[in-house]
Amino acid sequence: MNSKSRTASVVLGGALLIAALPSAAHHSFAMYDLAKTQSIEGTVKEYQWTNPHAWIYVTAPAADGKTADYSIELTSPNLLMRRGWRPSSLKAGDKVTVVLNPLRDGTPGGRIVSVTTPDGKVLTER
Repeated sequence: MNSKSRTASVVLGGALLIAALPSAAHHSFAMYDLAKTQSIEGTVKEYQWTNPHAWIYVTAPAADGKTADYSIELTSPNLLMRRGWRPSSLKAGDKVTVVLNPLRDGTPGGRIVSVTTPDGKVLTER
């Protein structure tokens, strides 16, 4: 391999690595406190079966006694389906218990650990 080809290979490889960085950053869980879990009982406000991540929005009592809307991130619908989730698993108005890894900044929400549906079924993503 001559030096021009080697240089071109290094430049192309570097460009590919740089292009991959946003993808790696997207999958960071740094915003969640994975060492803690929080359980909330509330009502499903919305359930979004979307890529790249599904979401559950739950209205539940907050620590201050008022209600808060919790934004709860799940994994992709493809992976959820492998674990028994369906687009119809939850609907607005369902009373649920959610266990989550809370957001580090204290904002109501987090990353799903499990949800118990109104019929007692426990769904997890891991």
